[in-house]
Amino acid sequence: MVLAVGTLAQAATAAYFLGLAAVTPALREHFGLSLAQVGVLLGVISAGIVTTLFAWGSAADRFGERGVMAIGLIGAAAALGTTALVASPVAAGALLIVAGAFGASVNAASGRAVLTWFPARRRGLAMAVRQTSVPVGAAVAAVALPAIADGEGGVPGVFAALAAGCLLAAVAVAVWVREPPNAPDRGSRPAAKARTVLADRRLQRLSLGGALLVVPQFLGSVFLVEVLHTGHGMSTAAAGALLAAMQVLSAMGRLGSGVWSDRVDSRLGPLRIVAVAVTIGFALSAAAYAGPTGLLAAVLVPAAALAVSWNGLVFTAAGELAPPGRAATAMAVSNTANYVGAAVTPALGGVIADAAGWPAMLATGAVAAALAVLTLRGLRDGADQPARCLPATAPQNTRNRS
Repeated sequence: MVLAVGTLAQAATAAYFLGLAAVTPALREHFGLSLAQVGVLLGVISAGIVTTLFAWGSAADRFGERGVMAIGLIGAAAALGTTALVASPVAAGALLIVAGAFGASVNAASGRAVLTWFPARRRGLAMAVRQTSVPVGAAVAAVALPAIADGEGGVPGVFAALAAGCLLAAVAVAVWVREPPNAPDRGSRPAAKARTVLADRRLQRLSLGGALLVVPQFLGSVFLVEVLHTGHGMSTAAAGALLAAMQVLSAMGRLGSGVWSDRVDSRLGPLRIVAVAVTIGFALSAAAYAGPTGLLAAVLVPAAALAVSWNGLVFTAAGELAPPGRAATAMAVSNTANYVGAAVTPALGGVIADAAGWPAMLATGAVAAALAVLTLRGLRDGADQPARCLPATAPQNTRNRS
């Protein structure tokens, strides 16, 4: 039940974090934005997430997942609901930053729930199920949001629907999420300090590799509709359907990578192979842009799906590298790097596409994935220590040691 609710909560945040890409033409028309400007508007959600992710992770380690996720989802719903009422792109951007800042609570807290409730031999699959919520939430949004935007609700209706999804998830969290039976009392401090996590060189390399892989991930997911619609003349509905199909494929990929990592007892080995495949896929997509639309779609959709399939591997690896009681903090560090990449990539992609064309933008994804392969080379998995997942508390009246 905890896994199911955490998955629902993550899907609700993914619906606005990634799903808004399905209505970029409507957003551009509603707010009067250029391609680069709509990239900035979508990117500010990631900027909001970056500002609070580490704090939410530390709070989840100390106070548990339930309150952290419920508060965050309610705050995100309030920000999205208010966005439906504004007409200024600046005001909308500010509110989306707030929505990202509150939604960040779900990223670290729901991941910690998986690590605390599931043993290592099943953790890859469990985390993959949780991570599958991201492309599934985005896929549902890719189907539903264009219909809302094209109907009477328009863009305000889109934001109202996203707010309602977050409220529903908040209620589910409040009712069903619980700490495992062997969890320490809420409010107890983990023995390891947060700065110990930040100083871990292995976690730093893992986080950098993830941030580089975010570049093709977001170039594919944010601009797939624009590449096919604006670049090749495909209808918005058809391009949106392909975006939804890509998210479904990526969800299957996340499940597959989770099972794969459990069977080979490694998160980083499969991650490196996926990074190589993403490099090849985006290079082929850049070359296929000059060909027929069908060929481009046939290459780009699976390449973009691969680029979204690796997150669970990085997330689980980060938690398993953490010192005892700091799993959520370590995952927050890794996720912060990812969201820095996610905040920069949409605007960067729009600028490159405007200046040099869509093939150059797709080639940028290939280069970033290749750099990720080099960054992750030789990095080893963390040892299986169940105690890493739950706090090893320090005495309250003695000085904590890192």
